[in-house]
Amino acid sequence: MKFLVQLIVKIATAISSLFPRQVLRKMGSWVGFLWFDVFGFRRQIVLDNLKLAFPEWTDEQRRAVGRESVYQLGYNFAEIFTIPSMNQKWLDKNAVIEGWENLEEASKQNKGIFFLTLHLGNGDMGANTVAMRGQEIYIITKRFKTKWFDDMWFAVRGSQGVQYIDAHSPNNAFEILKALKKKAALVFVLDQYMGKPFGIASTFFGKRTGTAYGLALFVQKTKAPVLPIYTYEGPDKKLHTVIEPAMDLAKCVVDDKDQTISNMTQAFNDKLESIIRKHPEQWMWVHRRWKDF
Repeated sequence: MKFLVQLIVKIATAISSLFPRQVLRKMGSWVGFLWFDVFGFRRQIVLDNLKLAFPEWTDEQRRAVGRESVYQLGYNFAEIFTIPSMNQKWLDKNAVIEGWENLEEASKQNKGIFFLTLHLGNGDMGANTVAMRGQEIYIITKRFKTKWFDDMWFAVRGSQGVQYIDAHSPNNAFEILKALKKKAALVFVLDQYMGKPFGIASTFFGKRTGTAYGLALFVQKTKAPVLPIYTYEGPDKKLHTVIEPAMDLAKCVVDDKDQTISNMTQAFNDKLESIIRKHPEQWMWVHRRWKDF
């Protein structure tokens, strides 16, 4: 099975390398077409989420943005097997990193770095561009129960140096702290719903929901800086990875530790919301973000 997985990855990578990036992304449009236009899978969830977030928009505006957001998932899926063949020439032609100086400035604290991010643009490719530039990077993520698929998926996603920590591993806290000691960057994806016991009440686009508090807990313990990072497809048809300056979380800190965690988590939500408002057509609106907490 391991040999078969490796063979599948090699074949898919070889085929992907034959096509320019924009051709691959265009090929992925069939995923969006079938998903949104034909089968309508979660289409109403997409539209309801957009109505909640942007009540001032017309139905036509919400449908156009919702449709494009699903098509973006198709585009991203179509180029995922490009990651193993990425090189400097590919980066020079197809990728832009904005704000690298913010990463360098935060690194001077010698505490490691927390990256705050969300499902916008092609995050896997963005993370690998950062790794290829020399920053050790770990993503906190769920793993799949089916081993052969898990092996294949993460072999592709991490083929340019990105490493992964299982969000459900009993040792994940130890692994996170160990990575910080190596001055690595730890990526926390906080735009999805999280209920109790690992989530706390918060608001997102003004509506109550649940958000994971793990990042706030680690920030309170380690004092490591938190840098928002996200990707988007630019009008220049290039993958843009944006690294923003470290967040000022001093105003979140109060005498009550639980309240501090709540304040920080809300600050993270507010930052992610501001990013989504810049590129709403590239965020993953299919997720049930606003479940009743």
